Amino acid sequence: MELYANNLEEQVAEKTRQFMEEKSRSEELLSQLLPKVIAAALTKGESVVPESYESVSIYFSDICGFTTICSTIPPLDVVLLLNNLYTLFDGILEEYDVYKVETIGDAYMVASGLPIRNGRRHATEIACVSLRIRQDIKTFPVPNNVNDNLKVRIGIHSGSCVAGIVGHKMPRYCL
Repeated sequence: MELYANNLEEQVAEKTRQFMEEKSRSEELLSQLLPKVIAAALTKGESVVPESYESVSIYFSDICGFTTICSTIPPLDVVLLLNNLYTLFDGILEEYDVYKVETIGDAYMVASGLPIRNGRRHATEIACVSLRIRQDIKTFPVPNNVNDNLKVRIGIHSGSCVAGIVGHKMPRYCL
């Protein structure tokens, strides 16, 4: 009986360890999809109410001639192009106080000053991201267009904003 109890304890300990590892992976994934403070609140079961922000900066960009580029390369190469491009952009974002809101096709949206307010730094953070992306895109390889460089069209807006979680099945932090 004692041997059975010890074996059962070991099994429970192993299942608990596996559960905690999986829980940790799930929480890490959630914090990659949503701002960390929002993900932490949702993980704790707290409700996240929409919030008004008096002053934030938002970056928008798209790739000039993206439709033409897509017409000259196979669909799998389009996905690889976007993955490589957004991997470059995401690496740049890690150096600044910004949050990647979303990507849709070749459109890329980033915000600063929310969900954690950063005073007046938001405009500087977004401007620095913009300049860095402009610089780094110059050496980004374009498939089937060896002599061409990608060009990015960038827009920035500073002002008030409302942000919050939208949806339950696949929640998004929307601005």
